Amino acid sequence: MNIGILHPGEMGVSVAVSAQNSGNAVFWASEGRSEKTRTCAERHGLTDAYSLVNLCKRCSIILSICPPHAAEDLARQVTHTGFKGLYVDANAISPRRSVKIGEMIQGAGIDFVDGGIIGGPAWERGTTRLYLSGRRAEEIAACFANGLLEAKVIGEEIGKASALKMCYAAYSKGTTALSSAILATAESNGVRDELYREWDLDEEGFSEQVNQRARRVTAKAWRFEGEMREIAETFIEAGLPGGFHEAAMEIFHRLAGFKESSRQPELHEVLDALLRE
Repeated sequence: MNIGILHPGEMGVSVAVSAQNSGNAVFWASEGRSEKTRTCAERHGLTDAYSLVNLCKRCSIILSICPPHAAEDLARQVTHTGFKGLYVDANAISPRRSVKIGEMIQGAGIDFVDGGIIGGPAWERGTTRLYLSGRRAEEIAACFANGLLEAKVIGEEIGKASALKMCYAAYSKGTTALSSAILATAESNGVRDELYREWDLDEEGFSEQVNQRARRVTAKAWRFEGEMREIAETFIEAGLPGGFHEAAMEIFHRLAGFKESSRQPELHEVLDALLRE
């Protein structure tokens, strides 16, 4: 099977390798992509189709893994190529957006599967799951049968896989935003050391866990900002308030400036960034 990956970043390339290890040929399109992406794709043996049009001609399956804000535009670009295969949106988007993208894709004569990835890049077995929903979800799961990525079908309803991703990330990433904001507030009020003592009385080592989460999240904060927006929308669609994750979106926005940093920032740098605005 020829599978096209849009776009093979840190997560996408690990998914691509799992597809390769399951006997598939994996392609990507270098047009408009960064040198970093090119190096990553070449290192893992992905075949360059050079352009999106060529990619869609050569592949029967297109898998989209991109920042949430770009998901809809990328899907629209694929519809303009004349592609008639199977399109998988595995982005961190709300169920409503997944349904909307699915309708657009299917309206162009393309089959659609909804996906949601839970876990980090799939370089170790048992660490990363690709949840799938849609009429042809089983076909996509089969493409990863022998890879490190675990593919799980959870139904035929478009939006179900995205809903699971949103609910999972609402806690895992949402609590990181909350704890980072708590640290900054404690710092602003001169009670961070006292807060650490209370946390460590409740759970030994907890304060250091919080510190490390606040520092580590900076590398992907720019991406998580959009994901929080999608989660807030998911909550609102379910009849619940979305304000918590709208606030988390602002927290990650304040940390987005660390995107290009070559090192993990010190905690005081993270707190300064949070308190600067």
